Amino acid sequence: MMKKTNAARILDRQKISYQLAEYTVDENDLSAEHLAEVSGFPVEKVYKTLVARGDRNGIFVCVIPGAGSLDLKKAAKASGNKKVAMVLMKELEPLTGYIRGGCSPLGMKKNYPVFIDEPAFELEEIFISAGQRGLQLRLAPADLQKATGAQVVSLT
Repeated sequence: MMKKTNAARILDRQKISYQLAEYTVDENDLSAEHLAEVSGFPVEKVYKTLVARGDRNGIFVCVIPGAGSLDLKKAAKASGNKKVAMVLMKELEPLTGYIRGGCSPLGMKKNYPVFIDEPAFELEEIFISAGQRGLQLRLAPADLQKATGAQVVSLT
């Protein structure tokens, strides 16, 4: 039996359907592309969680396709900021409680605003981090939106 993460418990409390999926972690390659390769998950369904800081509204979270890149201008517009930068790696754990490669948009230390990239909603399901390396949550994008209160915007 896989250990439930905080992210999974949040979904349980909200009676949201999901599956936990394990994969083998490669500390030297935490990319979504590599995760898809070793897990067999379709790469277009693997989404990554990025944490950014805006000059006006502070920390926020972006969920984008794993193979994509965050467009900082679009992220700034979506989050009501003029300028946006990715948080530094050393800040990730103090801010979110998560480490790189295991950062979930669910169950962070604080409820930061979450934005999900629009293409997710063309898919029946996506994979996001369950909050630890080696574990993914498989769920419908609309359920992730419901669980996080996310806004759906263009980010890539």
